[in-house]
Parts: sequence; structure tokens; C-alpha cells
Amino acid sequence: MIIRPEQSGDEASIGLVTAAAFEGHPYSDQSEPQIIERLREAGALTLSLVADEAGEILGHVAFSPVSISGGDEGWYGLGPISVAPAHQGKGIGSRLVSEGLDRLRTLGAAGCVLLGDPAYYGRFGFRLDHGLVLPDVPPGHFQALLLHGPDALGIVAFHPGFYGSAQ
Repeated sequence: MIIRPEQSGDEASIGLVTAAAFEGHPYSDQSEPQIIERLREAGALTLSLVADEAGEILGHVAFSPVSISGGDEGWYGLGPISVAPAHQGKGIGSRLVSEGLDRLRTLGAAGCVLLGDPAYYGRFGFRLDHGLVLPDVPPGHFQALLLHGPDALGIVAFHPGFYGSAQ
């Protein structure tokens, strides 16, 4: 299996894997495939990586820019991330996250935020950051990872693609 950037023609497979991974998930409104489409349409997929095994896409992770009210720049949001249900628990998601974070570091990114399980994402260095706030979400599940430079401070907003707009 290799981790590689999304290529033209991968879109349908990414959508299917993402839909299957989030089907029936209690914290999902099943909009994750549409979020990826809107981010792609807006040119906001800074990184879109797939786990590819012999031409079959087993997983996907997206990284897109976020804004911070304090003016900090170079921050990205991780997500959605998905692994085909038949392939979950095999380390594919971890490989996608690790490769994505390595690539963000190479790009000179300041940091990365996400909304997710602290027990899972803590292994990558994500932590609760009291200086960053994502309104209307449980604070324990909103986490940040500083990659370069000083800590950021402010209210975080994910790209409008997360909320139904490609703008």
C-alpha cells in the first residue's frame, strides 16, 4: 500500500470510501463526501491524500486552510479522514495522518487543528489548546498541533466548504 496525493479520476472512489466510513456513525450527518467535494471545488484541498493498494483506494485524508481570529496564518484543518470499513483497524488512518502532517511540515505550516477523539489523535501530538477555540463544539474534542513558530490564539473557523458553501 502506498500513500499518494489524490489524482484526477480518484474523486468517485474517495466519495464512496468516505460515505461508507461514516455510514451510521453517531457523530456524522453523512455530509463528509460533500465537504470534500466543496473543498475540491473551491481549490481548498491543500493536501488530499489516498491510501492506494494496487489501484484500490482504501482511505483518504483532507487538509484545508483554517482562519484564526487572532490573525495567525499557516494553520490547517485535518478532515474528513476515512478508511473503508473492511480495512479499518489496520493502521491505514494512522499512516494517512502521519504522512499528511509530514507534508504540512514540509510546506512550512504553522499548525493543524481537528475535531476528533483525543485518545486517537493524541498519539500524533494533538492536544487541547486553550488559546484556540472552535465555537459550539465540545472543547475536549477540538485539538491542535503546533508544527512551527509561536502558539496561535483566537477563534478558529474551518473553510466554508464544511458548512455548505464552496466559497
